[in-house]
Order: sequence, then C-alpha cells, then structure tokens
Amino acid sequence: MRALAAAGLLALAVASSAGASPSADPGVTPTSVLLGGTAPLTGEAAAFGSVAPGAKAYFDYVNSKGGVAGRKISYVYYDDAYNPAQTVQLTRRLVEQDHVFAIFNSVGTANNLAIRDYLNGTKVPQLYVGDGSQQIASPVRYPWTMGFLMSYRGEGDVYGKTVVKSRPKARIAVLYENTDLGRDMLTGLTRAIAGKGPKIIASQSYEYTGADVSSQVATLKASGADTLMLFATPKFFLNAMVAAHKLGWKPQVYIASVSIEPTIMAIARFNAPELTKGALSIAFVKNPNDPIWAKDPAVALYRSIMKRFDPTGRPTDVYNWYGMTVAWTMVETLRKAGRNLTRTSLLAAAQRLDTGANPFLLPGIRLKTSRTDYRPMEYVYLYRYDNKQWVKASGLLHARG
Repeated sequence: MRALAAAGLLALAVASSAGASPSADPGVTPTSVLLGGTAPLTGEAAAFGSVAPGAKAYFDYVNSKGGVAGRKISYVYYDDAYNPAQTVQLTRRLVEQDHVFAIFNSVGTANNLAIRDYLNGTKVPQLYVGDGSQQIASPVRYPWTMGFLMSYRGEGDVYGKTVVKSRPKARIAVLYENTDLGRDMLTGLTRAIAGKGPKIIASQSYEYTGADVSSQVATLKASGADTLMLFATPKFFLNAMVAAHKLGWKPQVYIASVSIEPTIMAIARFNAPELTKGALSIAFVKNPNDPIWAKDPAVALYRSIMKRFDPTGRPTDVYNWYGMTVAWTMVETLRKAGRNLTRTSLLAAAQRLDTGANPFLLPGIRLKTSRTDYRPMEYVYLYRYDNKQWVKASGLLHARG
C-alpha cells in the first residue's frame, strides 16, 4: 500500500499537535494543518488514484509560497484499492491515529458513503470528496460532508436533454454501474427524456467488483438500440467499448465524465475508433493536453508544479489536474476559514463558497455553496470526441440534479 505518510511528516504532525493548545482541534497548530484521505492507488479503479498526488503537489506548491495564514498544509493519503471496507478502516486510522484536521478528496461513491456516518458522528469535516451522488449532498442530515463533483443525476439530465434535441427518436441502451454513480445517472437521463420522444429500450447493470461486461453489452445490442449510454468507470467503459466493437455495433456513444481522461480515451480509440469518433460527454475542467489551452497561465502553472513537486507523475494525466482543481478549492476554503482555524470555521467557510476564480475550471464555471446547497458545481459543457481530443460542443449547461 502506497501512502504519503512518511515517518518524518507524521513525526512533524505529532510534534506540532503537542505544541497546540489543549482546546485546539486535532491536526491544526499555528504553523500547520494536517489533512487526510483515501484514493484507489491500486485495483480496478487505479486510474483515479492520481487525484491524490495531484492535490498534494498543489499543496506543496502553496507551502513553498508560505502556506495559508502562516500554516503549511500536510496531506496524508492511503490506498483503499476502491474497497469501501478498507476506506472505513483507513479513515479511522487517519482520524484516530494520525489525528487529521479534516478528511479531504477521498475518492468513490460507495467509499464516501461508507465513512459518512462515522465522520459526521465525530464532527470531522469530509470535504470536496470525489462523489456526485444524490446522497452525498445531504446538508440537513450530514452537515459535515460535502462533495465536489457535479450531480450524477445532473450529468444524466444533460445527456437526456441533448438526446431530446439531437436524436428525438433515439432508441437508448444503458450500461450502468450498480452504485449510486450509475443509478443516479440513469435517473437523471430517465427524467429528462420522459414523454419527449427518445426511449430507453434496454438497460443492464454491472457490479464494480465484477470482471467483465461483455454479456451485458451483447444483451444491449440485441435490443436494437442506436444510442448507448456508458455510465461506467474506466475499466468497464473500456471493456464495453471492446465488446461493442467485436459485435460490430455502432451506436452513438455517451460516456460518463469519470472515464474521459485522455489516456483512457486513447486506449478506447485504439480498440474501437468507430465508436469513439463523435462520442459525447460533459466536462468542467480544462484539459492541459488540448492545444487551445497551450498559452493558458493555469496550464503553465500546472506543468511547473508537476515538474517540481510530482516529478514521477504524468502531466498528461488529467486526474492529476483534477486533484489540483480540488486542492485549489480546499486552499480557498482554508483562507476563508481565517487564522482562528477550527473544524467549525472550516465547515462554515465551505458553506459560503462563491468564486469563479479557480483557474483549473473551464471559463464560466463558478463554485458556489450555501448552508442548504452542498453542490459546489452545477454547470458544465458538452464535449465531442474527434478521435484526437475532446472539442467543446455547447455553451454552458445547467446540470440539474
């Protein structure tokens, strides 16, 4: 298990905690703040794992500029292999042994839901986690938990509205992960097309612990569908594309945004170029590999941060970019929380975000929250894949959840 919890870092954190006042929250001193989280560094969802080192690289950059309010940010993350049981165990370790100030950027729907009761019960902030499920945004019942991704239902809603306008007689097949990720996207899609022409004529689910979706794809093809929604994580998205290609099926493909990272798309294109060409998805972050952003200051900053603070990471990996996007938001929240930093003040700051200044997001996308609205992002763009890169295909769209 890979963990950026080097002995020296933990010793520093413990020493700092020892110097804090008895009333201080764990993980924060006048000169330091300790954040923790989990990510799938190994296993079937390992493609997502780089969001953690990407975030850490950005924190290290901020530390090189003096930190936030005189505090340096330490970030400890552990590999949970996308297994919720491990997420629970490792999160308890972060809180009870490492004494983190807050849980940040933990990845996965089932994973974050598995630790939500524990963190709310102990009043430990669970912020900007990698989940867009309907359940994760429950400010009344779970005030200490806030996601970062746009609503999965909202994403399905955007695809549904797009189909209504562009393919009013579409016969839709859906492959979806049997978690809130897939089920919520399917719900959003179903509501958006209800009574408006397009019809879902077949749907198949898969378990995230499964090995293959070839049989599901064969069943979907047999339905006669001309449009395929792949509400799947990278491994199963790629598996589905290969299976459809082998069957000679050529539907219009929509791809869940969690699986559109350029390296993943390159693999899909190699195996099924007739399916990737013209595929549609949504996006909310800039793509540092797109020539359109070649002179963008955020891309230059990103590359310099990767070179200095994560030299073994791949700058072409957009999950690293996403990690910095979330880390920028956490730094902004720490700034808003002020010098008298407590878990309560951090939560209050997260509840009053209102900024369009995150340089890693696409133009026009704001981060905005309130005590009753725990979805920082609600607007996205539709993108089309031209078998080289993703190209913007719409104006700003409301991803209504």
